[in-house]
Amino acid sequence: MPCCDPFGLCQYQTNKLVRIRSVRLGSLKWSLNGAILLFICIMMLWNRKYQEFDLVVSSVTTKVKGVAQTPLTGVGNIVWDVVDYSGSSQDKNSFFVVTNVIMTRNQKQGKCPEVPSKGRLCRSDQDCEKGAWDQQSHGIQTGSCIKFDVMKKTCEVSAWCPVETTSSPPRPALLAAAENFTVLIKNNIRFPAFNFIRRNILPQMNDAYLRSCHRGNDSLCPIFRLGDMVREAGEKFSDMAVEGGVIGIQIKWDCNLDRLMQRCLPRYSFRRLDEKESNKTLYPGLNFRFAKYSTVNGVEQRTLYKAFGIRFDVMVFGQAGKFSFIQLIIYIGSTLSYYALTTVFIDWLLETSCYSAEVGQSYSERKVESVPDTQQCILCVSYVDEMKLRLVKRSRKKSLQGLKPMSVQPRKEDLGHLRAVLCLLQPDFSADHDAQPPLDQKTNSDPKRRQPCWCKCDCCTPSAVPQEDLCCRQSDGACITSSPLFKQLVLGRSLLQAVLLYQDPLSPPGGGAQTTALRHCAYRQYISWRFGVPPDDTHPVIPRCCVQRIREEYPSPDGRYSGFTPVRTVSVPTQNNGGL
Repeated sequence: MPCCDPFGLCQYQTNKLVRIRSVRLGSLKWSLNGAILLFICIMMLWNRKYQEFDLVVSSVTTKVKGVAQTPLTGVGNIVWDVVDYSGSSQDKNSFFVVTNVIMTRNQKQGKCPEVPSKGRLCRSDQDCEKGAWDQQSHGIQTGSCIKFDVMKKTCEVSAWCPVETTSSPPRPALLAAAENFTVLIKNNIRFPAFNFIRRNILPQMNDAYLRSCHRGNDSLCPIFRLGDMVREAGEKFSDMAVEGGVIGIQIKWDCNLDRLMQRCLPRYSFRRLDEKESNKTLYPGLNFRFAKYSTVNGVEQRTLYKAFGIRFDVMVFGQAGKFSFIQLIIYIGSTLSYYALTTVFIDWLLETSCYSAEVGQSYSERKVESVPDTQQCILCVSYVDEMKLRLVKRSRKKSLQGLKPMSVQPRKEDLGHLRAVLCLLQPDFSADHDAQPPLDQKTNSDPKRRQPCWCKCDCCTPSAVPQEDLCCRQSDGACITSSPLFKQLVLGRSLLQAVLLYQDPLSPPGGGAQTTALRHCAYRQYISWRFGVPPDDTHPVIPRCCVQRIREEYPSPDGRYSGFTPVRTVSVPTQNNGGL
């Protein structure tokens, strides 16, 4: 539809369909469509594609409870309550529980030897630089080299003395009893799009329920035993308690807010978040240091704790869905394309050996219509001194005679037309056959006529367009118009009238229209004679000398001619017995 045509906006275009009447193909089509419909319905219900969704907005608070008693060397039994083992601070949506500890008591500000380690041993004061320190130091060097023990000497440092000397945590963990501690998780959620609020402590959960519930018999219980969470994460609490680690508590809300199917309950799951193998991790586990200060005889001192423990991170995610007519329409529209799979599969089945070859060929011919490119017009040329057809691209600048062919194909004779014409010409052709001049001699042309440079038969006249610049010969020689067969087959009035009468028995006997019809019929006679059956999507071109001779025999009353127009030609109809 041309973009500049305003009336084209009022047109409607639709696809052309090919209907195959086959019980097998019809049954296969409806079976595939039914399977696709079933799949679409199952996926719609399973994934709730008919709903509008909103993401959860959440807040979390926790409360840990439990008491443990641990024996410490030189101190005795120490009772740990929630203040002791919960650490000095709590992060957002997480809580920490101490499970192991290294204690350094009675530290005071002073000078003492540094802990010996790789690269820290010294022999004299020259090995110690005053004021130096590094990331592994416990203090600042004084510049003196002193004895650490009987065998080793280290640089003296100004620090909290004595410095921490133990680096490996005790095994088993001192607070292994933390396995039986419990935590209450309070999770409040909201879905802003639906103005829906809920918490994991459901309305039916009273104080008596919370005191007695256990995750083993109630998956909705908000009180969790630390050992159970670590076990569900695939770990062993006694091993994890030695160096510590990180456990993720995942709370998933998948809510259906439709009235008939309303359900909004949390689901809890657990997994370890850090690398647990000490030999694969540079700094395994989780630990931090804190101190408790006191004053003895006016001197400040402290007890240093290196605490190992487990941090529990609470992660809340989820969504809520509610029926939406718009989402249902969008899903139906997006799944309609699945029905194209039926067409693709059946088309493939017809084009392969899985189905009858005759049916597949017939279906392909009716469904696929080949249309040549209008910008690339292929012309068909036939020379009297060659027995093959040349296929040439049309050019608007160069003459057709001088163009190189794209390909050369053998000529396919129209045998039915040939037999019918020879039967009509048999009497006249036998009488004039001996008078045919040899083809290697040129006919006597008009000396006053200006011959174009591309003419080989001296009978062609110049044309207005390059696509009509074609001679009947490829090399110099006699023109085909001098042949008696040309005169009888192409120019013979009686033969042309018989052909026209066969095509239209009620055609008028004479007049200007009769002359035009005879001229056009002569063109078709020449094409059927010299081209036979032209190749598909090609346009046969009649030589200029032949066109001129036909126009001289059957001229136009006003002297105007349409010229060459690229159209497909149809052979003259013939009967099975060879008659016209």
